[in-house]
Amino acid sequence: MGLYSFRLPDIGEGIAEAEIVTWHVAVGDVINEDSPLADMMTDKATVEMESPVTGVVVELAGEVGDMIPIGSTLAVIRVEGADGTDDAESDQRSETAAETSAVISDAEMISAPQAAPAQDAHAVEIVAKGETTAEAVPIPAAVHTEGERAQAAIGAVRHVLASPAVRARAKDLGVDLSQVKAEGDRIRHADLDAFLRYGSGQGYHAPQTAAPRADNPIKVIGMRRKIAENMAASKRAIPHFTYVEEIDVTALEALRADLNDVRGDRPKLTMLPFLIAAICRTVADFPMINARYDDEGGVVTQYGAVHLGMATQTDGGLMVPVIRDAQAQNIWQLANEIRRLSDAARNGKIAPQEMGGGTLTITSLGPLGGIATTPVINRPEVAIIGPNKIVERPIFVTNAQGVEEIRKAKLMNLSISCDHRVVDGWDAASFVQALKRLIEKPVQLFSL
Repeated sequence: MGLYSFRLPDIGEGIAEAEIVTWHVAVGDVINEDSPLADMMTDKATVEMESPVTGVVVELAGEVGDMIPIGSTLAVIRVEGADGTDDAESDQRSETAAETSAVISDAEMISAPQAAPAQDAHAVEIVAKGETTAEAVPIPAAVHTEGERAQAAIGAVRHVLASPAVRARAKDLGVDLSQVKAEGDRIRHADLDAFLRYGSGQGYHAPQTAAPRADNPIKVIGMRRKIAENMAASKRAIPHFTYVEEIDVTALEALRADLNDVRGDRPKLTMLPFLIAAICRTVADFPMINARYDDEGGVVTQYGAVHLGMATQTDGGLMVPVIRDAQAQNIWQLANEIRRLSDAARNGKIAPQEMGGGTLTITSLGPLGGIATTPVINRPEVAIIGPNKIVERPIFVTNAQGVEEIRKAKLMNLSISCDHRVVDGWDAASFVQALKRLIEKPVQLFSL
């Protein structure tokens, strides 16, 4: 019995290490040659490593998630050996030496009388013992004597060893095996896989790649066409800018949880009605945000009432039902209206009069909100607000005694995109800062 150390091969130019993402075996398992050993992930791809030998796994390099340097031992496998040694490198050197002797022995049998007439180049294919062969390499025609031709054959041969299955696969793929790096003494399926994954520039394709789906042209009609037209017109006509601010919503989330605890079987309050209530309170001091711009007439209309558009994803596309006079509704009324309009839009029962006349829009992706968004303005409005997802992070705060301390906080980024023809950057930033102060002290939402 002997030990074979399988070292992590070079699986890409510039790759220094790879992460173990899956082990296909455990210590004590029997593994066959070319069977999956582990999946290794680099910053470019995930590569499946295959065992180059048949044997019993006696050691694995680490756990899933560990980083393994290129060239270091990934697994140790106990294999059947003739000399009982545990020196795998010694076994490999002996095997290589035996194969080299076989090549030289066969090469010495080449004789000039049986050779084909002199040409610009002669190809000699040398067959080694077992299931491996050496690649055919041209021998210069200037070599005439038997000894010279034998020596030239030995020196020119690119000694490439591979099983018939690997050779057949390489031939089908059009891969020159002399270009493939081998981990060990012969080229295996894993070596060919690695070459294919990083050889796309030469026209090769990665193995086990799913066939591409057939092209599916879809005519843009109905709601989808209307959305496309509106968004294109908005980006063509409106010079957008986006401002993003981080807001601590720890207190607001605690307040929301307390209110939901006493709601019984009634639907729970989401973050959206609180944000709408805060926007309606804040926008009264920033009338340029709650406005519509008639660019053809050159007239900006600032509105006293807030008719808030609420971007809603439906099966037919993005719809924006409008909450009329949002500033006149409390948290629970807003929650009910949000639910009613959302359900109507998704069920196709929204009334036409509930889809127009908005003065400001809010768009939220909920838990998919991302770090920051750059929402597109719903023309002819001049602003759109986009809350993003809430994350928990440690922050530095100064307590009542003036001592700085660290506490866990729930943080949310809030984006606003504005029409720069109507809203200046200073106005947008001032509006968001005022909104932030109100959201971070949500008890003010219930004050008169």
